[in-house]
Amino acid sequence: MLTPHASSEYGALRHVAMRYASDVTPDLDGPDVHPVLTRQMTTSSWKPYAPATVRTQQDTLIGLLCGRGTTVTLLDAAPGCPVQHYPRDIAFVIDHVLVMARLNSTHRLPEADALTLLLTGAPHIAHLDEGTIEGGDVALHTGSVLVGLGEETSPAGVGALQRALARHGVDREVRPVRFATRGIVHLDDHFTIVAPGTALIHRDVFPPAELRWFEQHFDLIDVTETEARAVQANVLAIAPDTVIVTAGSDRIARELTARGLEVLPVDYSEVTLIPGSLRCTTLPLTRA
Repeated sequence: MLTPHASSEYGALRHVAMRYASDVTPDLDGPDVHPVLTRQMTTSSWKPYAPATVRTQQDTLIGLLCGRGTTVTLLDAAPGCPVQHYPRDIAFVIDHVLVMARLNSTHRLPEADALTLLLTGAPHIAHLDEGTIEGGDVALHTGSVLVGLGEETSPAGVGALQRALARHGVDREVRPVRFATRGIVHLDDHFTIVAPGTALIHRDVFPPAELRWFEQHFDLIDVTETEARAVQANVLAIAPDTVIVTAGSDRIARELTARGLEVLPVDYSEVTLIPGSLRCTTLPLTRA
């Protein structure tokens, strides 16, 4: 029986769920493109990807994770879901509770079905009663949970998460994070906690009040507009002193190294043709 647990964004990653890319790719310029996607294209780069190449790059990451002692569970395919290789959004673990997301996009609902068998018998699974919230908007901080209010997550979802955690005995404040612009896909494309007290941030998308809060709580590594559009802020911490980054994010890698972190680069160039990267393609189930 799986017993999910994670109390931070950087605890040693013991068990993670992933899912290979589908052969179905998103329609980026057809007549029925959703208005949310249209807004997201103003803040992120979207290009068609080759599914086979994405899966090959995922295999490289899987090999790295396994070599570092992480168990990788591959979720079953979700037929017809073009972004199924981003399982971060379908659920997230906060302390001893696995929270099932409330997805904003109805076409993504089948992606969560593969978790049913995996989580059979898990002691604490929370289902939210209103609003929307996706795992890419959720980050664990000391004593709190940060939740980005972008295109996919609503204030009602934040409130529902706070109530669900209280029902399961989790004593954390759920703190909404607001953006200065519309079109944000997820928080973790612009802000990611990488180590104790350290985070990457793309300042341009946050209002002054949020920036002041971040500055009070983190040693911030700035991410440029170009780096953000290349999804280089979307890194994956696998231990308090180890971070996986995308190959080519050299300046960010130098900043992390200067802070004493081990940096492991992975070629994810095909994965990032739509705005998701290392964090998006991994759903941590257990962190030590």
